[in-house]
Amino acid sequence: MERALPLDLVTPDRDNQIAELRAVLVAGFDDADAALITRALAWMEVRAAKLTLRNGEVLSAHAIATVAILREFRVDAECLAASMLAYFVESDAAVSALREKFGARVTELAQGVARMAMIEGVSARAAGTGAQAAQHEGLRKMLLAMAQDMRVVLAKLADHTQTMRYAVRCEDPQVRNDAARLALDIFAPLANRLGVWQIKWELEDLALRILEPHAYRRIAAQLDEKRASREQYIASAISVLRDELARAGIKAEISGRPKHIYSIYNKMRRKAVDFDALYDVRAVRVLVESVSDCYAVLGMVHNLWTPLQEEFDDYIAKPKNNNYRSLHTAVSGPAGKPLEIQIRTFEMHQHAELGVAAHWRYKEGVTAGARRDAVYDAKIAWLRQIVAWRNEVSRAGETATRFGAGLFADTIYVLTPQGRVIDLPRDATPIDFAYHVHTDLGHRCRGARVNGAMVPLNTPLANGQQVEIVTAKQGGPSRDWMNPALGYTKSAGARGKIRQWFNRLNYESSVAQGREILDKELQRGGMTAVNLERLAQRFKFEKLDDFLVEVARGEIGSGAIQSVLHADDAPSEPVYEQPVLGKPRAPGGGILIVGVDKLLTVTAKCCKPAPPDAIIGFVSRGRGVTIHRRNCENVARLPTERLVDAAWGASHSAVFPVDIVIEAYDRTGLLRDITEILSRERINVTATNTASRSTQARMHLTVEINHLNELQRVLALIREVPGVASAARRGGSS
Repeated sequence: MERALPLDLVTPDRDNQIAELRAVLVAGFDDADAALITRALAWMEVRAAKLTLRNGEVLSAHAIATVAILREFRVDAECLAASMLAYFVESDAAVSALREKFGARVTELAQGVARMAMIEGVSARAAGTGAQAAQHEGLRKMLLAMAQDMRVVLAKLADHTQTMRYAVRCEDPQVRNDAARLALDIFAPLANRLGVWQIKWELEDLALRILEPHAYRRIAAQLDEKRASREQYIASAISVLRDELARAGIKAEISGRPKHIYSIYNKMRRKAVDFDALYDVRAVRVLVESVSDCYAVLGMVHNLWTPLQEEFDDYIAKPKNNNYRSLHTAVSGPAGKPLEIQIRTFEMHQHAELGVAAHWRYKEGVTAGARRDAVYDAKIAWLRQIVAWRNEVSRAGETATRFGAGLFADTIYVLTPQGRVIDLPRDATPIDFAYHVHTDLGHRCRGARVNGAMVPLNTPLANGQQVEIVTAKQGGPSRDWMNPALGYTKSAGARGKIRQWFNRLNYESSVAQGREILDKELQRGGMTAVNLERLAQRFKFEKLDDFLVEVARGEIGSGAIQSVLHADDAPSEPVYEQPVLGKPRAPGGGILIVGVDKLLTVTAKCCKPAPPDAIIGFVSRGRGVTIHRRNCENVARLPTERLVDAAWGASHSAVFPVDIVIEAYDRTGLLRDITEILSRERINVTATNTASRSTQARMHLTVEINHLNELQRVLALIREVPGVASAARRGGSS
């Protein structure tokens, strides 16, 4: 690792210090990269002269200190240059100047770091929005989505680490607390997920020092040694254990790190114990090839050092609920100091670090029963591997850039005016945003502002944008919003809510239409004081509105309504004249009423009979006989004493209306193809009603035919149309 910059160089004020600073920054780089870093440093120094950040820190000192932190990760020259230039991309002119001076790649990196800086203001605005855990999680995801290059994330983590170093020395309590809360809520968990342990530890320790100074000083005093001393102790323990395993012929990878102060503080709170009751202030991890090796190492550890009673957990024999597997033991290590040792196989470690039992989930309190995002977990796993390559960032930078562009390509993260993070599908529009926030907001959406500027409603949104919806006091969506060609909606949720609105609108319209039809029927029958709820129940409907919809659709015809209305005052004698006995005759419609001559007949609208359906007649008062299909549901509701036998006569010159239903996969030109068949077969269409849901279409058509044979032929032709799943007569098979 390159040597870190001396602390007195992070705030240079003498020429010789500047010269030493430049030498440290360019150490290890070739001439071209060293020249790039030197040019960026000079550019920054000229423009940052006497400038300070919002927290009061001198800009040039902050930038140089940030670069010093980044040097510890061995990032490439482009990343170092971009971190110093990120403060100067406030305008298009500045961006153009940077691009001309430093090239497109460095400028894009600088813009990426600058975009991520907005997270600080967003976090402050959203402090009172509630659901803090979800909000912080959304902000962390948005940071990763905004970073098309992983070097941007590292630069931002280094930037906030320097902010925390300054905040510890700052006298303004607001500056200190804001920086500490941001570190704990956003950046430390983000560093944890990406495996950037050094950043995580430092951010958490500095935040604890600011927010809980008494607890920090107490734990620091109890440790009674500096971090370097603890690290040296662990290195000594690892050396002893490595020699013992080598003599036993066991291949192992041993690593360790001392517990940092914040971790000790958290454990004391979580377990409600004092410092003396902690046995894992120092910890070592051993990775081996097999389960048998795990137990063999455990035996050697207990032979080397005295195990501490009640501090052994076998999570291999009995895994945790999240399938975490490992052996945990605590011993009295060298010099009698407590030492925790974890033993697991490489496979178990891979699962613990990158799988559903990832260490960051455990540390952030995500339990086994909590909702998980498997896709997001996979992305985090990839990101951690990219960061693991940071020792070769000069080569990995291109890989990170290439794969980072598609890593979060399926989701974008945008902000409400209050700073709440909203996740949407890629290319989502302001309408998708509005419906995600609230259904009513989507219905009343009439315009949108993105980052303060008005935009068309079909504008694709991008990561990090702030979206504000302009609404009307009342109203509903436009049908254009569901047209894929116009690009107003991307999310299935928004389209579903729009479809529900129109379905409800159609339903309410049908209710009103049905009520109007029913009122006319009541007036015609001289019955204006009928209980409509009871009438609906006589037709076996629980809700009046559902009954009215069926009336509007013609499913319940005028004859059925009148027959039920007059059922109670039916005369004891037939209302028709004494029939003329003899051979049945067919009236003009070609229908034979057994034993009756010259009687008016009409076909029922509810079932629309046609030859050769089995039919039956119902004698209505003053309007002749209504002809129903024998299997019509309404026939069962009619008084049996007024039913008469009926049959089709020889004269079929009349045409009969028939309802057909077509189920199909929705596509352009579907209705045209079907109507062309009907036109070619000389079939007249008197009514159509088409409804689409997602990729499905349902068509209701009323056609006029002479005979069902004609209908069967037409339906067979319709079924052959591409995309048609079924075509049949309503209420019967044809």
